[in-house]
Amino acid sequence: MKIFLRTSGLIILAISILLLSSCATDPIPEPQPEPEPPKEVVKEEPKPEYIEVALRDAGLIGQKIWMNEGSAKEENLVVWNKGEGFASLGIGHFIWYPAGQEGPYTETFPQLIRFLQQKGIQIPAWLETTPDAPWKSFEAFNFNKDGPQMTELRTLFLNSIPYQVQFIIQRLEQALPQMLNTLPMPAQREHVFQQFYRVVEAPNGIYALVDYVNFKGEGINSNERYNGQGWGLLQVLGNMPGNTSNVMAEFANAADTVLKKRIQNAPPERVESRWYEGWKNRINTYTY
Repeated sequence: MKIFLRTSGLIILAISILLLSSCATDPIPEPQPEPEPPKEVVKEEPKPEYIEVALRDAGLIGQKIWMNEGSAKEENLVVWNKGEGFASLGIGHFIWYPAGQEGPYTETFPQLIRFLQQKGIQIPAWLETTPDAPWKSFEAFNFNKDGPQMTELRTLFLNSIPYQVQFIIQRLEQALPQMLNTLPMPAQREHVFQQFYRVVEAPNGIYALVDYVNFKGEGINSNERYNGQGWGLLQVLGNMPGNTSNVMAEFANAADTVLKKRIQNAPPERVESRWYEGWKNRINTYTY
């Protein structure tokens, strides 16, 4: 009996040691986090073919726009034209108004800055806290033209030319549906749609569309009117007869007509005829 008890005790002791040893060498596994559900892949809508072509040729288009706006000169990346109430900045002379000042033209510079930030371009720190142009007038702008802010702006524009072109091309991409939505009659919408694509398919046509929408806008802003008449891309396409074989001559002639009407309708004190020669030279580049 004693032998049996001793043997049983030894067996129980051995089992206990084994259990303790097992506990020591096999830690309790930590709970694992539940796997995240698979993220939904958002497919980007394919871009129209003419936008793909514009992006492919962005370098050439950008150089042409910079030449049109500022003779492709670095000092003309940051300007304020006499007689105007805003700064014109970058290769596209994007408009920036001072605080409290409104004008008839669409302000595009703040949109450009947001676009550059979205693309990961580092902008001067002061721009992040300066929603309005810090210069109140042509005189104040020119007094500071060699200051640190101006230098930083010129450097930003020189280093971001491809992105500025992308910004302008994006504006064209959005232009056609915006223009069509403003037209009440189906016949008007059909005419503008057909002229748009006639120009797209013509030699030099995509450059002309990109340049003009940056130059004079879409033509849908109700503030961009003199005597109720606009001068944007919508008005140019609407003035194309659509019945000749020389599409780009049609487009340039329609642009010339629209800009002449703008000069006639402008307030006399603006003396907009002083700009006509430059405008004419610009639209002539659409035909060659």
